[in-house]
Order: sequence, then structure tokens, then C-alpha cells
Amino acid sequence: MTPTELETQINAWLAPERFSDYAPNGLQLDSDRPVRTLVSGVTANQALIDAAVDAGADALLVHHGWFWKGESQTLTGLKGRRVRTMLEAGISLLAYHLPLDAHPQLGNNAELARLMGWRSDAPLNPEGIGNLGSCDPISGADMAAALALKLGQAPLWIDARRPIHRLGWCTGAAQSYFQSAIDQGVDAFVTGEISEPMVHLAREAGVHYFAAGHHATERYGVQALGRRLAEQCGLAHQFIEIASPV
Repeated sequence: MTPTELETQINAWLAPERFSDYAPNGLQLDSDRPVRTLVSGVTANQALIDAAVDAGADALLVHHGWFWKGESQTLTGLKGRRVRTMLEAGISLLAYHLPLDAHPQLGNNAELARLMGWRSDAPLNPEGIGNLGSCDPISGADMAAALALKLGQAPLWIDARRPIHRLGWCTGAAQSYFQSAIDQGVDAFVTGEISEPMVHLAREAGVHYFAAGHHATERYGVQALGRRLAEQCGLAHQFIEIASPV
């Protein structure tokens, strides 16, 4: 299939037009080469691009692409090198940000819940990004241990010293949703990152806060989307992990 046909198929599933995003969703770089081999990864950094070239990719599918609001619009320096590498290799780039967070089957939040065994029963916010739900009653220490086991790194945990049954979660940099989760009665909130004010909010609200890693919580949606494309479009698919501690 062509890169444009691949974009059309993904758009039919993820409906990016529904979101007011910080970045363009869809094709960010196209090529004349038909897509037979697809590589997926979290962020379109140079290491992932080089690995995609070595893997013989025709297209690279990521959650974090190249173009973000507030950044320079010039293709120079590191960004210019990334673009040149992909142009020379004839690889297309597709990136999906909020649409891939929100999808109820393929999204990062849905996949995190599946991985952790959490039950989702409502969206965390009106745009459908993040979830409210429940888990079997568990202590904060056991939740921290479960996250470390499943995600491969220990979360930063603010302990509320209460059992956890009701929880909210939103992958990546979603600490701005913490107050909404508190207002909706959670015992714990799981996201990727934490800032200094959130520590005090968690302590004073008596709600557990788990900063489990931006990268670590957002590995899974792009893999699910890649598998779906492989199954339904007859593509070869490979997820390539470029580790990040954040």
C-alpha cells in the first residue's frame, strides 16, 4: 500500500480530526516507496530512525513525531539530520499523538489497563483521554511493585497510606489531569511524569500518585496499532524499543 493509503486506514480507526492536538497527526514525511515493512516505536529520534533503516523499513510509525507547537519550524541541526536520514532511505513517517492515547482498543491508556489488569468504566476527561476505573483492592506498595514488574522500571510513588480500589490513569505527561481525578474520587492516579506541585497535591488530597515513566507508559499503543495494521493490511511489522528513563 502507499503511504497515503496507510494514513487513510489509520485515520479511519483513530479519527484524528476529533482532537485539538499539539502536533500534526498522520503523515509527517512521505515517500514514493510502497509500504510492505512497517517499524513502530515511541519517538522518532535518530536512534530509532537508524534502527528502522537497518531493519529495511518502508515506513516508521510513532507516537511522538517531529513537529510540535512552539518549536522552531526550520529543518536544521538534529531535526535536519533526522529528515535527511529518512529521505535518503526512502522511509515515510507517520505519527499519532492524542488519537493514539484515546482509542478505546488500540490506545495507550487502553493497553496500559490491559497490561495491568485494570477495569475501565469511564473516560477521565470529556475528550476521552485517560480513564477512570477499578482494580482488585491493593496496597500502594503492591501497586508500585506491580508497575515496576510490568513496565520494567520503578515508579516515583507518593504514598497516601490507603488501600487502592478506584483509580485514574493517563499515560505520558498528564499530571494536569490529577485534580480532575481527585475530584472524581480516586484512591490513586497513574501517569508518566510528576512535577513539584503535584507532590504536595497528592499528600494533601490523600491520593496515591505514581509517576511510572512517560516512555514506559506509552510503549503499548503504537505496538497494538502496528499489529492491527500487520493483520489487516498484510504488512510485516516490528516494534523497536529505544530505551528512555523518563
